[in-house]
Amino acid sequence: MTYIIMISLSFFILSVMAGLKASSSTSPSSLRILTKDCNQTGLDNYRVSDCSDMAKIPRMNASTGPEWDSVQIKISKDGSAPVVNVAWKLRCDGSLRAIRGSEINIRDENTNQSVCEQIHFSVKNMENSKEERWTFSLDVLVEPKHTYTITVFHFPEPDIGHYRIVNQTTVPGCKDPRIKNSQLCQENGSLWIPRIAAVFTEKKDLIIVAFDSAEYSESYLVSIQSGSVNCSKLVNKENRTRLNVTLECVSSQLSQYEVTIQPYFIGCKNNCESAKKNVTRSQSSRSIKICLGIMLIFVGVLVYLRQKASHKAAPVTPASADKQQPEVFHVQERKRVLVIYSLDHLLYKNIVLKFSAFLAAKCGTDVVVDLLDSTRLGVLGSIQWLEWHKEQIERSKDKILILCSRGVQAKWRAMCGGKQVFLREDALSAIGDTLTPSLTLLAPYFIRSPSFEKYIVAYFDDVCCEEDIPLPFKITVRYKLMKQFEEVFFRILNTEKHEPGRVKQIIGLSEDKYHECPSGGALRDAIEAFRMYQLEHPYWFQEELLERSELEDLEATEECDEQKIRITDHLACVFSSVQLISDMEIRKSVVAINETKIQLAEMHEMDSTLEFNSHTIQGSDVGSGEAGEAVPHLPSWKERKYIIIK
Repeated sequence: MTYIIMISLSFFILSVMAGLKASSSTSPSSLRILTKDCNQTGLDNYRVSDCSDMAKIPRMNASTGPEWDSVQIKISKDGSAPVVNVAWKLRCDGSLRAIRGSEINIRDENTNQSVCEQIHFSVKNMENSKEERWTFSLDVLVEPKHTYTITVFHFPEPDIGHYRIVNQTTVPGCKDPRIKNSQLCQENGSLWIPRIAAVFTEKKDLIIVAFDSAEYSESYLVSIQSGSVNCSKLVNKENRTRLNVTLECVSSQLSQYEVTIQPYFIGCKNNCESAKKNVTRSQSSRSIKICLGIMLIFVGVLVYLRQKASHKAAPVTPASADKQQPEVFHVQERKRVLVIYSLDHLLYKNIVLKFSAFLAAKCGTDVVVDLLDSTRLGVLGSIQWLEWHKEQIERSKDKILILCSRGVQAKWRAMCGGKQVFLREDALSAIGDTLTPSLTLLAPYFIRSPSFEKYIVAYFDDVCCEEDIPLPFKITVRYKLMKQFEEVFFRILNTEKHEPGRVKQIIGLSEDKYHECPSGGALRDAIEAFRMYQLEHPYWFQEELLERSELEDLEATEECDEQKIRITDHLACVFSSVQLISDMEIRKSVVAINETKIQLAEMHEMDSTLEFNSHTIQGSDVGSGEAGEAVPHLPSWKERKYIIIK
């Protein structure tokens, strides 16, 4: 009895081990990261390592988090298996100088398996060598029908909170067009198209099932079922691409049958998906031939029509158009443009002013900007001032140029229900915030397609980025300044730069030429100054934001300064009046002294003549005595005493 139990136990253990071995042989490949090299030109201290705990730093010194670029499901470069391509970007602000690398963590939610990798690097510039945002990507080997959680963050991380970004992606089955051509999916029958056909014979109750075989399946189980009728037959491929199987279990009393083809692929083995088709007994070989003939005729007609269409002569463009040199365009008419912007910073305000000066001096454009028309704006008010200029532009062919920046995006979000925004420069400016009323007035007109030609959306890409453009303005073309300034100026002139057979060009407006004139050089210096300031102050925009209490204190300080100025002006007026009175009294005294001298001379009838030094009597004739004339020199006390004694 004991011997039998030991034999049974041994057999059970062997069975379990065999089952484990079989299951391990069919288990999916382990999760791993395929891409090991993300190095790019301009990266410093680049290396790749496994994940380890990193020290955290104060939140103000930490970098902001990355942004998703894309998470795509595709096939690996060698075509062996499906992968998830993960790509992320660095934010275009100065905090990227604090980045020492990125960490990516992928976890399989089905198996709880995870993989992690750290990419060490540092950057100095906000853009890479291609003048684009820094982007990193890598491929992760995945399994069909599995769900993965992907986490990416920069290190060192802040000690409070985090800037991590998380994405959860589910990989589709092997029938999905994105991965069905991979080796893994082909071994599971992703490309198998059986094209099942069934024919009932007229002499006997037989059915002939025909289907196409697949590359990675050698055996097939063919079954037919209808009611109580159920029969099957196993068939081997034997290097045949089309298989025919005859089954003899058909009943003359039944007309509907379900044909099932069960393949045995090397990937899924006994768990492969089967192919099914319902057939009707009334079908005959003759009807099948007729259907096939009609299909062949239809396909032939389609092929003929396609070939006929492909042979049609394509429009030929002149070969000289591609080789033609740009044609120099001369500005004939002076245009006007209204500039809309946000006072983000004092240095950005300087950029706007230098840009307006460049438009006026170099391009001969009449620039309308609130900073240069503060007197009229103060009289009319921002809404009336803007509405008057908008009506003037709508009646002409002039343009409205919207310069997007961090402040424009923040104020647009505030208009849409977000947090209110108070900028320091708006509070210090005499005209205040003119952007918010401008957006309120222009947004309803901008979204109308006939108004697109009136508006030009642009941004200085050295100090701003694409994310600073509000959503409604992204429906039109966005220009980068000063890289695409020539295109912007052609828009202002209502002229197309590219026309059939020729390309227009304006000398001195390209990216590498605009700064050669004095106004262009000043503009370039202003842009570079603000760019360097952003690198040294990553949180410059947050520093420009004022809380409501700070705004009230600033307004109170401005009122106090205004009162001091008024008091000073009043005192100056009083002192001027006192000085005027004093001057008049002094001059009257001088006249009286002169009269006394004459009277004394006549009274004593002296032969000697009174002698006065020229510097003593010079200017004694004050004339009308108006305020503001030079005060005459008065005799000293000794001089006056000498005159009386004499």
